Amino acid sequence: MLRYRNGKPITTRRYDYLWVRIGKHLPWVATQQISTHWLRHTTLTWVERNFGYAFARHAENTSDTGTTTTYVRATLEEVATARAALTGEPHPLGRQP
Repeated sequence: MLRYRNGKPITTRRYDYLWVRIGKHLPWVATQQISTHWLRHTTLTWVERNFGYAFARHAENTSDTGTTTTYVRATLEEVATARAALTGEPHPLGRQP
């Protein structure tokens, strides 16, 4: 999501460094162990509760490794609708209430 000035996406290492820096200024971030993964999980939980399991989660795991092998893909309209609901701002590509 974030990018360097040259347009390249920042690395996972850079995200980790940013969370350490944020945690120094906001102690609750360090205490709660907030991370990019935590934000993703929290957002997906909210989407699941508001739009259903299939929209937010991966399909059934078919491997023995415990990793996800297939993801359910949302349409552009579904993503725009969820974004509008999450932010409270309408999105031109989402379903209108």
